[in-house]
Amino acid sequence: MVSPNGYVILFKLMENILLLNTVESVLGKGHKTSKGNYSFHCPFCNHRKPKLEVNLVTNSKKENPYNCWVCHTRGRSILTLFKKINAPKDKISEVASLIKVNLQQELPEENSTVKLPKEFKSLVNDKTIEGRHARAYLKKRGLTDEDIIKYNIGYSTSGKYSDSIIIPSYDASYKINYFISRKIVDSNRKYNSPSCDKNALIGLESNINWKTPIILCEGIFDAIAIKRNAIPLFGKTISKALMVKLVESEVKTVYLALDQDAIKDSLDHAMTLLNYGKSVYLVEMDGKDPSELGFEKFTKLLHTAHELTLVDLMLKKINL
Repeated sequence: MVSPNGYVILFKLMENILLLNTVESVLGKGHKTSKGNYSFHCPFCNHRKPKLEVNLVTNSKKENPYNCWVCHTRGRSILTLFKKINAPKDKISEVASLIKVNLQQELPEENSTVKLPKEFKSLVNDKTIEGRHARAYLKKRGLTDEDIIKYNIGYSTSGKYSDSIIIPSYDASYKINYFISRKIVDSNRKYNSPSCDKNALIGLESNINWKTPIILCEGIFDAIAIKRNAIPLFGKTISKALMVKLVESEVKTVYLALDQDAIKDSLDHAMTLLNYGKSVYLVEMDGKDPSELGFEKFTKLLHTAHELTLVDLMLKKINL
């Protein structure tokens, strides 16, 4: 005799099987990964491997999160996923019934799209007094008119990012994916940026050539100072999206140009990349960062950097 709890568990299993069958009828055969996740071939980027993960265990909020590890398309509802790919109406109705969501009260997608502030003014061809003031600040930091054009650097005189330089970051499709604002005037909080999922972020991706050596640095001013194929981490760790891209791309050589206080993170990154068959170089900057050194001095250090081996890494870790 089956207990009441046993019937509940059995019913849940049947619901999950039905939901899997419905999703597979639209996305194709799925492969079970972990914690209720199944991987499918992504209909957005059509990657050769099944990189779209969908959680088929509906949570208490009636959510089934999905995420592609290649193109980073993500959301909270299979219902919305089906609508995005123009799934047949009967399949949309099936999913709505299985996860018990009213089609007229569908869950809104979490807005992960970063937008430039409405007060943003590009410095390209800006001749105003405020613009000249912002441009003078950038020149003090070693930036040129070419940098302003290349990165579409701007500023804001009002709103949340008032009295600030604003430097956008664009993804491979030239869509804004992040930005950094830096106060021109003295302030307790010099930097400000929008909230987003940093694990899905690849800084300045629109400027990157994935067939030539990559330089990883901490901040966006560092990347601009380096000039060539530099990706800012906006911190000390490599995002999941960036690590996947580095591993799957044709990039063979990676230079780590992180601050002295991030040496442990640098060595951890180096070990991971070495394990994936990449050549890794550690740029020793004597406690400075690329934006302090400037292009010429940093380039000299880049050319004298030595390739790391597993033995080098072990010795450096021991000496920390």
